[in-house]
Amino acid sequence: MRLRAISVVVLAAALLFGIGATIGRPTPPVVAESPRPASQLAASIARFQDRLRSVPGDWTTWAALGEAYLEQARISADPAYYPKAEGALRKSLEARPGGNEPALAGLGALANARHDFAGAERFARQALEVNQWSATAYGVLADALTQLGRPAEATAAVQRMLDLRPGLGSYTRGSYDLEQHGRRTEAIQLMERALASATEPADVAFCHQHLAALAWAAGDTATATRHVTVGLQVYPETPGLWQLKAKLDTAGGDLDAALADLERVVARTPTVDALLDQARLLRFAGRDPGPSLVLAQAAHQLFTANGGTDDLGAAALALELGRPAEAAALASAEFARRPFAEVADVLGWSLLQAGRPAEALPYARQAAALGQVDATLAYHYGMVALATGDRQLARVQLRLALALNPRFSPVDAPIAARTLDSLTSSEES
Repeated sequence: MRLRAISVVVLAAALLFGIGATIGRPTPPVVAESPRPASQLAASIARFQDRLRSVPGDWTTWAALGEAYLEQARISADPAYYPKAEGALRKSLEARPGGNEPALAGLGALANARHDFAGAERFARQALEVNQWSATAYGVLADALTQLGRPAEATAAVQRMLDLRPGLGSYTRGSYDLEQHGRRTEAIQLMERALASATEPADVAFCHQHLAALAWAAGDTATATRHVTVGLQVYPETPGLWQLKAKLDTAGGDLDAALADLERVVARTPTVDALLDQARLLRFAGRDPGPSLVLAQAAHQLFTANGGTDDLGAAALALELGRPAEAAALASAEFARRPFAEVADVLGWSLLQAGRPAEALPYARQAAALGQVDATLAYHYGMVALATGDRQLARVQLRLALALNPRFSPVDAPIAARTLDSLTSSEES
């Protein structure tokens, strides 16, 4: 299979568990495997723990326990499992210091979850030195390279994973890679292949979630609604589907339903991303976003207290709290670590809000450089261009944002429409 061979097979890392958040849309995933049901996962953890009581030197079970703790952190949105995961994976390395590819790959996945993408790359490469055929290690490497802003290398790692183990994890990563490069049709086709390969309910829902997200990004609310509906019927405990349902309900004018959707999400997985979605919608509905913002700050603090680094999430919080200069400084620090497109977008938008449009323009341009088709990116780029005096570029980008999804945001889409109308009218007069 080749990412470039469109006629043969079309190449998300899915919703980055990371507590990081972009402005107005969920962060893409770092780990593309879908979660097991909580009861099944708890049974696996208990079984691993029983085994280790009897055979404490079993390095493979220590590694499996570490991976299970990491998965528990992901599905519960509780980073307190990170130290447990690290402890188990380190125990595995103590028991077998050399040739321990599972523990190294697991530590790489943990580093990705903590947003230590440089560390994740190191662990993935160490794992590949042990086993050059490890599809798991290539997946970890692809996730890290994507976030580190090295798209060509990330694509190569995804391709290698596809060659070694075509399946759900490689298909979803390939789909996300294609989406980042603006190849939406192929991204959908590969995600549909992932759906065809899925057998467990959680996996099926996982694929419907990402197909819905691709449809929503293109303003295809009918297709997005269909995937959300089917996904929730198959596996209703999928937070990402409820977040998408909230967007669809908002676009349809049912704010009460949308707020109920988000309340369900934050009750189960209180990530910064979900809580900021809730705060924004509460503000739009004329209600107090304060409690959601307080909880978002607490979620961010919990993430960093358990070894995570997330200046991007902190920047999004600072923007919602009306502190754009602080947001710009935080986003700049994040960009220095990982010059990824979505970090560039947040940095550019923060600089614009801080009254520094000339500084914002290169970052808005970089956010769009790969060709990702996204209404929010286009809107931000258009508003930055307008603030720098480039009215032609502003018209192009605002027109693109509204053409992609005229209801991409209940706040920003109307601003985009009014601004574009004003630009068009002044040009005609």
